[in-house]
Amino acid sequence: MTDSAFRVGMGWDGMGRGNRRVMTMQVTVELFGIPRARAGVAVTTAVGRCLGDVLADLASRFPGLGESCIEGRALRPGYTANVGGERFVTSSDTLLNDGDTVLLLSLDAGG
Repeated sequence: MTDSAFRVGMGWDGMGRGNRRVMTMQVTVELFGIPRARAGVAVTTAVGRCLGDVLADLASRFPGLGESCIEGRALRPGYTANVGGERFVTSSDTLLNDGDTVLLLSLDAGG
C-alpha cells in the first residue's frame, strides 16, 4: 500500500507514543434518491476503516447530506447502505476494505 493510503494523526497509540500512522481505506460512494439530492453528486470517494468513518467524512464534506441522512457516525432511520452490491448494512462498525463501493440510499429509492 502506498504512503497516500495513510494519515498521520496525533493521539495515544496504546504504546505511549504521540504520533501514529493510522491506515484509512478509500472507498467509492454511490448515492441514490434523497442522499443524491442532498449531496448534489451521484458518485464520490470517502475515507475510513468502517462505515461510521465514511459517513462522518461525507457529512463533513456534504452538509446537506449530513443534516438529512446522517446523525453523527450513523445513518438516520429510513436510510441504508450496501457494501459491494452484496450486503445491506446500517451498523457504523461495519468494516470496509480499500477499494470497496458503498451505496447510500433511502429505503424508498427503489420504488
